[in-house]
Amino acid sequence: MLVHPTIAKFTLFPTLRLTRELEKKLSDKYIIFLSQRRVLPKPKRNSATANKQQRPRSRTLTAVHEKILDEMVWPSEIIGKRTRVAQDGGKLIRVYVYF
Repeated sequence: MLVHPTIAKFTLFPTLRLTRELEKKLSDKYIIFLSQRRVLPKPKRNSATANKQQRPRSRTLTAVHEKILDEMVWPSEIIGKRTRVAQDGGKLIRVYVYF
């Protein structure tokens, strides 16, 4: 896990060579570099901190999950998403990736 600001610098450099070398050493394993992100809870109505500061959009659960998905497919780019909701409430997200 990398700290969140570090991942931006990390993706600037050609890390594909590093990834391939690690995959060679650790055969039959995939290597993914993810940053460590924080999810802040949704503010309650009677919370003391609710009036002081708003929760940043980057700390919401949805935003953190989106960024993790972006980092997982990093050399490529996400061009579309489709969400299928089953009758039992389960969700299946289909992600379209551009190489």
